[in-house]
Amino acid sequence: MSSSKEGGLLAANIMHFARVLRAAGLPIGTGKILEALRAASLVGIGSRNDFYWTLHAVFVNRRDQRELFDQAFHLFWRNPGLLERAMALAVLPPPPGNEEDVSRRVAEAMKAASSKPADDRSAEQEESIEGDAAHTWSHREVLQHKDFEKMAAEEVRAAREHIKRMRLPIMEVPTRRWRPDQAGARADMRASLRAALRSGGAVIPLRRRRRRRRHPPLVILCDISGSMDRYSRMFLHFMHAITNDRDRVHTFLFGTRLTNITRYLRYRDIDIALDKVSRVVEDWAGGTRIGRCLHDFNRDWSRRVLGQGAVVLFISDGLDRDAGEGLGAEMQRLHLSCRRLVWLNPLLRYEAFEPKSIGIRAIMPHVDEFRPVHNLDSLRTLIESLGRPGPRRMEGMKSWREMAA
Repeated sequence: MSSSKEGGLLAANIMHFARVLRAAGLPIGTGKILEALRAASLVGIGSRNDFYWTLHAVFVNRRDQRELFDQAFHLFWRNPGLLERAMALAVLPPPPGNEEDVSRRVAEAMKAASSKPADDRSAEQEESIEGDAAHTWSHREVLQHKDFEKMAAEEVRAAREHIKRMRLPIMEVPTRRWRPDQAGARADMRASLRAALRSGGAVIPLRRRRRRRRHPPLVILCDISGSMDRYSRMFLHFMHAITNDRDRVHTFLFGTRLTNITRYLRYRDIDIALDKVSRVVEDWAGGTRIGRCLHDFNRDWSRRVLGQGAVVLFISDGLDRDAGEGLGAEMQRLHLSCRRLVWLNPLLRYEAFEPKSIGIRAIMPHVDEFRPVHNLDSLRTLIESLGRPGPRRMEGMKSWREMAA
């Protein structure tokens, strides 16, 4: 085989591989494909390891893309022609590793990218749209209740579009400041005396005022440890939608350390925002030190962001590497510093859930609400709850003390 023919086959395979990655959810355009072709021509294919890292450097921009790229690479480049033979038999060879959700996305992407030419796929897509129109509502219902962990690649993209359109209702609360209002219940003596001076003092017109109302700050503390990895990636889209919908939203990620990502989520483009976040977060999908991270938050950030009666969303499964060391005291301080503390735990999706973990039992006495968060329906319920006044604090503490006992 001539070198020109080998180069043509390599270029075609790299383009085919790029289509697989794009179908699996990676943002890959024509520019990246051209960069990959140029990089492969410079590095060569003498070493499989060098070829792997060459394509990795071009196609992977964020940490959450690494597992997907790794599985797709080893499956696609395992043996020439293996993909075509597997698709002809409608069977995929088992990918390395045990990440079922990533494997499912890679399998679907390979089927979509290698089954038919572009013209046939476009015709099939038009026919599919025409035939599935009657079942649109049923599909949306299934998507609303499907666990994020069990979603396929296309369902994840649809769920992210739903989250992008979510809006958080503004729950306004009275502040210490006042504003003029003739229908107000309180007399404004200063304004009344000023009005009397302007009229010469013959009469004293009574001026009234009422308290200004404003929505409280929202603070989000999200666990990004290994046990929360699949959910925290979806929650980032939720945090981005909220941050761009209202002001005074502060977001922190924690695993083994605390990271403030508020400024990065203010980018309107979600891809730019997530790319910035991936560059600053160093403990993604690692261990969890909840007590230590809450200590850092209470020491460095609580006075800055918890003023004016902030509402705190604490997103975590409560599984702590330090066995709850110092967690109870830090949660108590956090609870006393905010207006309302809502704990969102994906483990509540299980009917047989029981608070047996030391970390969970240390957290529960210090929260006002305990909610599941694992699908679109749970996010919608959370938004509705945040739009209403919460329960009285002592009632919430009593109910969870009974549950923890």
